Amino acid sequence: MKIIGISGVHQNVAFKTREFPGLSRRQYRINQGFDSAAALVDAGGVVAAAAEERFTREKATGDFPVRAIQYCLRAGNIKINEVDFLAHGFAYEPFQFAFQEPEYARKQYEDLYSPEVQKGHLARYFPGVDWERKFIAVPHHLAHAASAFYLSGFEDSLILVSDGMGEVHSMMVALGQGTEIKILKQAPAFHSLGILYGVFTLHLGFYMNMDEYKVMGLAPYGNPRRHFDKVMELVNLKNDGTYTIPAFAGDKTPLERETHAGILRLLSERFGPPREPEDEITQDHKDIAAALQAVLQTCQLHVVRHFKRETGQSRLCLAGGVALNCSVNGVLRRSRLFERMFVQPAAGDDGCALGAALYAQRLQYPGFKPRKMAVPLWGPEFGESEIKTVLDEQTDCVWSKADSFDELCRQVAERLAAGEIVAWFQGRMEFGPRALGSRSILADPRDPGMRDRVNSLVKKREGFRPFAPVVTSEAARRYFDIAPGDEDAFAHMLYVTQVLPAYRKALPAVTHVDGSARVQTVSERDNPRLWKLLKAFERVTGLPLVLNTSFNVKGEPIVCTPREAVNTFRNARLDALILGDYLVELKPEFQTRPGRVPQATTALAECA
Repeated sequence: MKIIGISGVHQNVAFKTREFPGLSRRQYRINQGFDSAAALVDAGGVVAAAAEERFTREKATGDFPVRAIQYCLRAGNIKINEVDFLAHGFAYEPFQFAFQEPEYARKQYEDLYSPEVQKGHLARYFPGVDWERKFIAVPHHLAHAASAFYLSGFEDSLILVSDGMGEVHSMMVALGQGTEIKILKQAPAFHSLGILYGVFTLHLGFYMNMDEYKVMGLAPYGNPRRHFDKVMELVNLKNDGTYTIPAFAGDKTPLERETHAGILRLLSERFGPPREPEDEITQDHKDIAAALQAVLQTCQLHVVRHFKRETGQSRLCLAGGVALNCSVNGVLRRSRLFERMFVQPAAGDDGCALGAALYAQRLQYPGFKPRKMAVPLWGPEFGESEIKTVLDEQTDCVWSKADSFDELCRQVAERLAAGEIVAWFQGRMEFGPRALGSRSILADPRDPGMRDRVNSLVKKREGFRPFAPVVTSEAARRYFDIAPGDEDAFAHMLYVTQVLPAYRKALPAVTHVDGSARVQTVSERDNPRLWKLLKAFERVTGLPLVLNTSFNVKGEPIVCTPREAVNTFRNARLDALILGDYLVELKPEFQTRPGRVPQATTALAECA
């Protein structure tokens, strides 16, 4: 049985633009249905999965995932009429009553959300298929829950789904047992922790539904105690393990609800005027971010503590956009409330495509069996001939092929140790927002100026943003606070933990201001090429770990194809690109080498 799952809401921004003209770009991001994707599953497990943004190059697009579906068909070597079912990670029809008033909401249902609209898109892009029979609408939070529980390897588990909203809910607690997912409690969208975090993201001058991770990265620079009580006053924790957020009542009109103008006014009254996107980030902004992060952690702990007592569960699965908050995940893990935890790597709405497919498979296939996932390398891959074709087109690059992959790793390790910043493009693309060693930029974690160099010169992003260390699984506990047996849990870069004190000065480029790091572990089994590079770096430097960040530049999705890799390598002015087995450099006359900064700049960074 072959099932495709999809996520996203086609033309969500275009619809809001038509209904509410004249808003800002940030206000149009206050929406539901971004991160469209497609995934293909069969009796053997996950065959393919990719976000539409990787093909259209429009970051976080919610548009119908035509190209992602086409990729899944190619990866599965099937045609569209061979797909048994197609599942969408939203099911609005049961909640149609909630979209009758005002007129805007009724249009929203009719133009964006109804199952007839989804089947219409399918008929337009993939005609000649009986979509009336093959289309399945999966409730959004059940899709999230399925994406986590069915890939966790757990026989039973508590499941927490928390995000901005899905249909009319913002949080769901469920119990997974075998192949069953039983809903225990839901919280309405009106009381959404994800939206509260997003509204503060707006207040702090960033984009809602896109930049929440920036607030998470800013929080360690602040003092959470200064504003904690004021933020916590916005949330009421209930005895049943849920919460309410009465402050959203400040959004009274349709326009206010679509822009959150009411609650933003409240935040301005409590915390001072909002920061504009290009304004300086002050200590006050850092303190607000720290308090918000602490409140989110408090609320999530409140929920899981209650339902752990109620169910007695010793395992926890997490999905939904809030599950991408690595700091909260780290707090939950360190709480030791649960013996084991699993966070689905594509925890945002792109992962709903995967969850919808798995949930539909469980409904339609009597032999359905959950399977524990490894690293989500489910995207496109490119052979040597495709790579060589792209390289032959370049007039400003030179390239070489080492005698062996081991020799290539030695060369790259020496370059990294010498201070070069290197792009690493290998095998199948990762599914989800993290670059896990297939589409990565790598650098030396020992260089105290490296984080500033990569942030300002390569990624062109805010200087406070941290970078992740990627380390061999067998050496992870030597450098980071990871319990014995937990090494594989860090394979998806979804938990913040502490760098051990003895190594914080030795690893300045990947140690955040609070001594933490968002660690990624790599095993020889799951990613042998990256593992071999780490071992080569260890032979050169004594450290089996490097700095890892996504292979993209500001405002663009992570690269997918060899051509995009070469273009981004050039635009980011990196020192070298490893494209499969090829080492690529710019010809000397084209080299500006901003990655290599004068020694004086490095010295200033060391003193900062």
